[in-house]
Amino acid sequence: MKLSRKEFFNVIGPGALGVLGGGLFFANGASSLASDRASDGVKRTKITGIDIYLFDIPLAEPFRISIGEMKSAADVLVLIRTDQGITGIGEACPFPPITGETQATTAAAARSLRDMLIGRDPLAWGKITREFGAFVHSNPSAAAAFDTALFDILGKVAGLPIFRLLGGERNSFETDITVGLDTPEKMAVRAGKFVASGYKIIKVKVGLDPDEDVKRLEAIRGAVGGSVKIRIDANQGWSVPVSIYALRKMDKLGIEFAEQPVAAKDVDGLRTVRNASPIPVMADESCFLPADAMELIKEDACDYLNIKLMKAGGIANSVRIAQIADAAGVNCMAGCMIESKLALTAAAHVVGSQINIIFADLDGNSEHVEDPVIGGMTVRNGVITLPEEPGLGCDIDPGFLKRLQRV
Repeated sequence: MKLSRKEFFNVIGPGALGVLGGGLFFANGASSLASDRASDGVKRTKITGIDIYLFDIPLAEPFRISIGEMKSAADVLVLIRTDQGITGIGEACPFPPITGETQATTAAAARSLRDMLIGRDPLAWGKITREFGAFVHSNPSAAAAFDTALFDILGKVAGLPIFRLLGGERNSFETDITVGLDTPEKMAVRAGKFVASGYKIIKVKVGLDPDEDVKRLEAIRGAVGGSVKIRIDANQGWSVPVSIYALRKMDKLGIEFAEQPVAAKDVDGLRTVRNASPIPVMADESCFLPADAMELIKEDACDYLNIKLMKAGGIANSVRIAQIADAAGVNCMAGCMIESKLALTAAAHVVGSQINIIFADLDGNSEHVEDPVIGGMTVRNGVITLPEEPGLGCDIDPGFLKRLQRV
């Protein structure tokens, strides 16, 4: 018997969120519940200090989407130190047009989270992250920084890279690269340069006037040829009728899928667009947390989900979203804001660990003037390769760290 998505969730009931969201399964069979308590005779690790920095990285040029513009990556860096001499690192990338956070609000949230964690066992990350509570809803990127740092420590203690700790084995995969909003001519030139540098998948920002957006895509398709995959992202820029009109006109251009054509909260509208569109529809801003994934899948509102650490509150919730989607037969993408290679590497570990994350959009640092990260993922010809060192497999350049303002 084949069940629809809604019938599937009606059968398994609301308890599924607790089952799927309560614990993650690791390569060696240990769940997060096991990590909440130390085994008999094992010395507990303790968090002895947490450093917070304003993590500013200039952009070569402003990054423009339909609902806003960012002129720099005004991020927050977190370093969690333990009594065993292990340090975990994490990054918050607030993106006001999407998460509503700023660097200032993120730093304030990070101070509160620091007060919660001092003296705690970092290996009990499952219990700790559940205690983040409202921080995940109102300050998801701050929660993501701490969650990532805890996973970095856990991987280092286990002697495994995070993607293998989570049971994955895929250490390389393809990513797209994004062309921000501009004139059709400038966007076509930019897309052509990306393809010439080795990328085979282009993501195009749209969401303004639909006819002008069609011109943008026509110019880009003409510049990159027919073999290059093109994805589009409207960032909530269209109404339901405009979305249907635009996607029908764009179908002739070979669009792989369309991200978030309508307002984030308009789940009914997203479903209406999906049912009328010849192009598959992906939910992005509509999906922050595991509960959002449950609702979107239950309502048949989209074909795919876009998971971002900065929306989900870190690695743990990102994996939970992927597991919920996998249980319902839905594939996902791992996306990003404009974070550095640090947070991008964390997202890449999630991709490597989850078989149903079949798309990647991990190009957030492509416009950064400076790369402050040592190690981490590498990108060649649009292919990301994960590090095999324990934990995240990256660190911050000590020279760059000295220049940062400490909170």
